[in-house]
Amino acid sequence: MQDLFNKEVNMFSKTSKRVYFVLFFIALFCSAVVGGIVGGLSVYFYWQQHFAELAGQSTIQKVDTAVKNNYIPQTTEEEKVIAAVKESSQAVVSIVITKDVPIFEKYYINPFEGEFWGGDFLIPQYREKGSEKQKVGGGTGFIISKDGMIVTNKHVLLEEDADYTVFLNNGDSYPVEILAKDPFYDIAVIKIKTDNQVEFPTVKLGDSSKLQLGQTVIAIGYALGEFENTVSTGVVSGLGRSITAVAQGTSFAESLEGIIQTDAAINPGNSGGPLLNLAGEVIGINVARSETAENIGFSLPINMAKRDIEQVKAEGRIVYPYLGIYYTMITDELVQANDLPIDHGAWIGHAVDGSKTKTAVIPGTAADKAGLEREDIILELDGTKLDSENTLAKLMLRKKPGDVVLLKILRDNKEITKQVTLGEREG
Repeated sequence: MQDLFNKEVNMFSKTSKRVYFVLFFIALFCSAVVGGIVGGLSVYFYWQQHFAELAGQSTIQKVDTAVKNNYIPQTTEEEKVIAAVKESSQAVVSIVITKDVPIFEKYYINPFEGEFWGGDFLIPQYREKGSEKQKVGGGTGFIISKDGMIVTNKHVLLEEDADYTVFLNNGDSYPVEILAKDPFYDIAVIKIKTDNQVEFPTVKLGDSSKLQLGQTVIAIGYALGEFENTVSTGVVSGLGRSITAVAQGTSFAESLEGIIQTDAAINPGNSGGPLLNLAGEVIGINVARSETAENIGFSLPINMAKRDIEQVKAEGRIVYPYLGIYYTMITDELVQANDLPIDHGAWIGHAVDGSKTKTAVIPGTAADKAGLEREDIILELDGTKLDSENTLAKLMLRKKPGDVVLLKILRDNKEITKQVTLGEREG
């Protein structure tokens, strides 16, 4: 019986081993199949995603290229800015100023040479060794006539015995001649010199009297005398400003009235460049920037230059009516500080701070011939009251040399009238 049991157990053990062996191989086979399927699917999905990413990158690159070549503005204002720049930039020129500059070389001398105790005691010295043409400055201008007439700032042309060359946006360059400089305002007119029959692109002149605070403006210029046709945008942040502008590195200074203030970036080299509205019209001439503040720049209203432009075109020069006095417009501060009997007018022989000027009436001028004197206060010109809105300079701009004007004057607390024939002042 025991033997039979042992035999059955042995038979069962052999059978179990066979079954487990078969099951093991079946499981192994199934695992291999499943693993292959999973691995294959993983590889398939990986490469599908990879190729999709590559295709996407290719599409993005194509879109980027398309955007660069044919950019679509995102706003209406952006469209206007781009259109204004495209239309006007071809007529904006970079002005390069070059001059013969001395070249110095360094050498050494021994003042004790030949002396027994002189040794090698050397002192550096410098001597001139010829000269070479060098760039000494730069500015901006804009073309106003097809024959190459250009408006810029007077202070851009301060260098004596210098050569002035303009570079157009297309890379062409031309020498220029100075036609006229405004004697009162920082405006000058120059002209391209060329023997060829060239028709130059021009800007459109707008009307600066219509400017509004907050209006979008665009400045274009030769920034830092290095980056041609640099574009910046901003708004009109002030109108009718009065400033004293000083040309960097020179003694040139001018008091300017009725100036446009803007936060469009105006850098050195932008001087003489155009300030545009969104219609692409020139409404100002960039002239100065604040050294002590961020984003405060100034431009001359283009209407100031229109008179000059017409005169140069007609007569080849800029002339103004000339009275021949040194004066300041009376302010509330001057009234209080000097106990003046009147709160408006032009006070002859005094500076802005109330101090006396060296000269009050220039000998031989219209004012001298009419008998004007120091301490006279001009109250009216041809019936128009002189005040902060109607300054003497502003009213004089409406006159021409040779015009006869009637001045009402306060002298020793008495009102008198003087008839004056205006003289001429040329830039």
